[in-house]
Amino acid sequence: MLTGERLAMAKGLVLACFDLAAKDRAQVALICFGGGRADLRFGPAIPRWWNERWVQPIGGGGGTSFSLGVAAAAKLLDRAKRQQPGVERVLWVFGDGRSRDRPARPGAVDRTVIVDCEQGSIALGRWVQLAREWDADYLLAKDMAILS
Repeated sequence: MLTGERLAMAKGLVLACFDLAAKDRAQVALICFGGGRADLRFGPAIPRWWNERWVQPIGGGGGTSFSLGVAAAAKLLDRAKRQQPGVERVLWVFGDGRSRDRPARPGAVDRTVIVDCEQGSIALGRWVQLAREWDADYLLAKDMAILS
């Protein structure tokens, strides 16, 4: 995610998505994974304000297991399903698909959106494949740029 401005693009899209969530008064959470760990950075809560101070510290080191992020999301989604069973749970995944691991789709998610931040001439297409495996919506980050 560090090369080709992918991380900066993803951060801008996250900001735009959180702004939309705040307008809709939707609860959101942000899980970041890198450096061998996955951390819940925000939520779950309705974002009252959201700006670059929250997103700026998000780093990308590469080589981190995608499974760590998915496991953290699955745990959060399971808890949300128990606490608010009638609320739709949507998992948004932003990334470049460079991770080699393929975790299973979390069971407590109702809908998944894969946002592909891959750029450059050598596209691996792993996020397209993951979207098929998870029966997820697939979006190219560059097509979402109008949000940011």
